[in-house]
Amino acid sequence: MPQPAIRTRFAPSPTGYLHIGGVRTALFNWLLSRQSSGQFILRIDDTDSQRNQAEALQPILDGFEWLGIDWDEGPTADGQSSQGPHSPYFQSQRLVPYQAAVKKLLASGHAYRDYAKPEETAAERAEAEKNKVEFTYSRRWMAETDEQAACFEAEGRVAVVRLKMPREGVCRIDDLIRGPVEFEWAREQDHVIQRNDGTCLYHLASVVDDFEFGITHVVRAVEHLSNTPRQIFIAQSLGYALPHYAHIPFVAEPGSKTKLSKRKIDKYLKNADFKALVERGLEIARRTGIEVSAETFNPVLVDFYKQTGFLPEAIVNYLLLLGWSLDGSSEDFSREAMIAAFSLDRVVKSEASFDPQKLLSFQQRYMHRLPEKQKVALVLPFLQRAGLVSSPPPCEISDRIRAIVAAAADRLVIAGDILQFDEFFRADDDLPWDEAAFDRRIVQASDADDLLSGVTEALAGIEPFDAATIESALKDLCSARGWKIGNLMAPLRLALTGKSTGISLFDAFAILGRESCAERVRLALERKTVRAAGAG
Repeated sequence: MPQPAIRTRFAPSPTGYLHIGGVRTALFNWLLSRQSSGQFILRIDDTDSQRNQAEALQPILDGFEWLGIDWDEGPTADGQSSQGPHSPYFQSQRLVPYQAAVKKLLASGHAYRDYAKPEETAAERAEAEKNKVEFTYSRRWMAETDEQAACFEAEGRVAVVRLKMPREGVCRIDDLIRGPVEFEWAREQDHVIQRNDGTCLYHLASVVDDFEFGITHVVRAVEHLSNTPRQIFIAQSLGYALPHYAHIPFVAEPGSKTKLSKRKIDKYLKNADFKALVERGLEIARRTGIEVSAETFNPVLVDFYKQTGFLPEAIVNYLLLLGWSLDGSSEDFSREAMIAAFSLDRVVKSEASFDPQKLLSFQQRYMHRLPEKQKVALVLPFLQRAGLVSSPPPCEISDRIRAIVAAAADRLVIAGDILQFDEFFRADDDLPWDEAAFDRRIVQASDADDLLSGVTEALAGIEPFDAATIESALKDLCSARGWKIGNLMAPLRLALTGKSTGISLFDAFAILGRESCAERVRLALERKTVRAAGAG
């Protein structure tokens, strides 16, 4: 029989940028719904008005759109409205059904109005701590009738609404990943579900929305497992059928079992791979004018990858395997293959550690397979933002970029890496130099003049001016002059590119062209004379 359509949801709070742990959770929900031809709902949990940041929502929506994780119901792409039969999808706009649920819970005795002052509950908590016993609220200021409420209000007290949790028995959960889980009701607190201003809190809002939106599977991170008993209590007290619950492992820090956090970047920089990834991104940001801060631009957040030129397919493929495995060896999955293969019973229970090097290996594979034309389109915006290519670009620039992309091969891992080859986009007299290498390989080398002058003479006769012909001509030159080709390479590379490493030198010749190569060699010799005179 065909599998019933599954309705899943992901519910981010607009309190920060899109965390890769959150994306991994959203991806698992998306795959589960797509596999059954069901629906994936995006809901915005913005019940906490003090923490919500309106400007933080758009990067979340943009991140999902970039990753190709689309939603069937939820906010519009601009975050200004909702689309779907259960609209609105912003909890801040859904107060009416929440208040109706609170009223029903009060009427059935599953919730009560509590008139305790904050300092009074704090005193009870402190007393329990002093006596080294688990805190359980006394319900001393509980009002179960209008008469009791009136007495408290006459004292100037205001009420919140709390759940009246059971004080005995257990809550049993059949988790689709963790199996049977039990919680003692006596250890559950009487959680507040409505503030004294009438607004409602996350746990009540989440349960009401999951029911009204027809959510069949609640798939979320394991840190929410402890929330489940109170949410089950709310649902059962309201007469709702329960969804299936599945709690996936959190994404852990590099080489650790502690949850990954955007606030611990200083700690993660002690990991060599993480540090290298951050520094790579910061250099791209510096060259392209991206304003950065640790709060908004770091490898814990999706926007980091979008702005530095990762491929969304590589990110998604990596996140799929961060806590899930098909057979222990299969790694490369298309979207269609992910949907076909995914199942919750293949999700591991233990935390999955974020590995920057592994992520880069996925990116390298995906970039390597990308057609050359798409690579050119991918890197062009970085060259333009860095001021190396005008906008719109000159007609001939595509050929040059295509040649650089082909010559760079696996050196070009992320699109922003194209900026490492800026020597091909600069004027001949605007070349930055590796000063130490220039002094060592050209200024202090006794044969540099002869080597570079000889190449200048040879350039005029090379035809056609392509990499293969240039390589052959220079080898013939070395043979005729009695030079070792290896001795020529270092000073020649510095003269042409200003660097001691890079793509094939013969490719560099062909990309720069005959005139530019001759001019750069001339400038290098001129610079050598000036520096040698200064040193003398």
